[in-house]
Amino acid sequence: MAYTFCPKCGSRLEARSIDGRERPACPQCGFVDYENAKPCVGVLVVDEGKVLLVERGIEPFKGYWDIPGGFLDSDEHPADAAKREMLEETGLLVEPVEVLDFWVDAYGDEGFNTLNICYVARLAGGEAKPGSDATCIEWFALDDLPPNIAFNWERAALEKLRDRLRD
Repeated sequence: MAYTFCPKCGSRLEARSIDGRERPACPQCGFVDYENAKPCVGVLVVDEGKVLLVERGIEPFKGYWDIPGGFLDSDEHPADAAKREMLEETGLLVEPVEVLDFWVDAYGDEGFNTLNICYVARLAGGEAKPGSDATCIEWFALDDLPPNIAFNWERAALEKLRDRLRD
């Protein structure tokens, strides 16, 4: 979400070409709004050929299926965020094994971009139960996923995981 006014001095921002892109910039103090993507994690856990997804209980995409995950805290390592988010959303303890890939996506209609770091993790304990922002958790066969997957990056991640497990 771009600023209209400078958060440092309050002047109206103007579009300026910086680094080959149009960016909101302050003509008074020089502030530039780079509109960086917000870092997020997603966690894919596969057990007996099925992947765990959560049904979103909040917007955006309330009622759609989602890879467990969320936003990183400002001082948080992505692997720690993966563990925290998985526990919050599913009640399960996981151990991240590897990074599957990275994707840039938009967060619903709010218009800001996200940088999504997707981990493959193994179960390490806990009791499966939906967290505060999920209404349901369910295991799905990778060849029989629900059609209503919340975010574009998640479709790509699930496809990449399915292809990797077939090899």
